[in-house]
Amino acid sequence: MDCPADRAAVGMALTVRILRSLAFYLAFYGVSIFIVLACVITLLMASRETFRRTVHSWSAWQRICCRALLGITVRVEGALPDGPVLVAFKHESFFEAIDLPQLLDTPGVFAKVELMRIPLWGLAGRRYGLVSVERDQGARALRHMLGEARALIAQGRPLAIFPEGTRVPHGARPELKSGFAGLYKLLGVPVVAVALDSGPLYHRLVKQPGVITYKLSEPIPAGLPREEAEARVRAAINALNT
Repeated sequence: MDCPADRAAVGMALTVRILRSLAFYLAFYGVSIFIVLACVITLLMASRETFRRTVHSWSAWQRICCRALLGITVRVEGALPDGPVLVAFKHESFFEAIDLPQLLDTPGVFAKVELMRIPLWGLAGRRYGLVSVERDQGARALRHMLGEARALIAQGRPLAIFPEGTRVPHGARPELKSGFAGLYKLLGVPVVAVALDSGPLYHRLVKQPGVITYKLSEPIPAGLPREEAEARVRAAINALNT
């Protein structure tokens, strides 16, 4: 049976989490307004490198706010290999989408073509290195997407993809979208699959303190049969689903 002291402690802990979450929303999104304005200015008036550094500052600011205001820290297990690589992420919250430049060196990111049609946002995405994905739009769209991806590989940049296609709750194990297998086959680069557990801490209105873990798989070589490649990636991105 719960005693009054226990209930009071639980209530106090919840109050603290609510206040810390409110502070996070005010700090992160308040400063984000100015970072977005800076991105627009550097997009139109500065060099590509200056623009990219401004984008990266948004990602860094999220980490700072998570650590200082929410008590969320990040742990990375494993490392990326040298050379071109396709990095396949589990997707549980907006945290990892914003955090990509903290984990990868100026990644090219596969993104829905609808995002690329947003005024200014689409221009910014193309300038940074987003690869537009047009699902079910035929061979011409696929060739265009592959051309963009290969150009980024030629620059030595890693490619990031969310092969499940959208955010999923922690513990869910949906099938990979069919386009992933096509990219794996046609790009001909190894894959590193990344499991993570951001959902229970970050993907909620009142966020929780704790550690978000990225667990990187050993490189999955290019050229495997489709079924084997998909099975290995799916198993690896779900390695933290407990």
